[in-house]
Amino acid sequence: MVKETETEGNIFKIKRFSVHDGPGIRTSVFLKGCPLNCIWCHSPEGISSDISIWYDSSLCIACGKCVQACPESALELSNDAEPYININRKLCEVTGDCIRTCPTGAIQFTGSLTRVSDIINEIEKDILYYQVSGGGVTLTGGEPLYQTDFSMEILKACRKKNIHTAIETCLFCDRETIAAILQYVDLFIVDMKISDITEHIRFTGKSNKIIKENFRYLAESGKSILLRIPMINNITDTEDNKNDIINFVHKVERKIPVEFVSFNPLAENNYKRLGIPFLLK
Repeated sequence: MVKETETEGNIFKIKRFSVHDGPGIRTSVFLKGCPLNCIWCHSPEGISSDISIWYDSSLCIACGKCVQACPESALELSNDAEPYININRKLCEVTGDCIRTCPTGAIQFTGSLTRVSDIINEIEKDILYYQVSGGGVTLTGGEPLYQTDFSMEILKACRKKNIHTAIETCLFCDRETIAAILQYVDLFIVDMKISDITEHIRFTGKSNKIIKENFRYLAESGKSILLRIPMINNITDTEDNKNDIINFVHKVERKIPVEFVSFNPLAENNYKRLGIPFLLK
């Protein structure tokens, strides 16, 4: 008898004892891959579904061991000021030789290929905390619905163990994806950024038409929804934008709560680690 292959997916973090991603004490699983490309993204390492490497110069002792270990000669040691290591990402094949050689952890993978069972094993460590606090598991990212099958299997496994489930999503996906996942999600945390379609395209790279259509569909399902607006200076935090989104939400369903989420200025550090420009700045 052939054993069924277990579903795998790419994640970039599992955060235990989270209290900001739904009710109670939670375990948040961060999945890689997102269809949007918001210029303020808190987790740019989660935008691409591919696993790459990033470099934290604050941990680097400029020993040069990673440069010597790279089989593609994609790393170069600089004698100047930071960064001490320059990475040619066109040459990098993500072999991990530099990571295994680095004595300080200055170079790391931006994610890992992970099995559903491995995630569930991590989740199960805190079941008692979920029961006491009314918490559970939240899938976030990135965009969890970008890896639909992987997210579905995690949620199914949580459902079998009577663990409360939440998913943080921008709702940029096919209607069929939402329909398939509905029965396994207790709470949808919807991240709605910009009301105006032109401005949404300008700052995220995509239209928000499908997002609004999916929000209406989700509200009609009767599922619990929490809507969040990230507060980005002079982009999403304007009174016009906030009022437009609130009016849209309450026109669909007045009982849906709306929260404003503060921007974390430390996000810029993640762009430096990836060696990409921080466009918001």
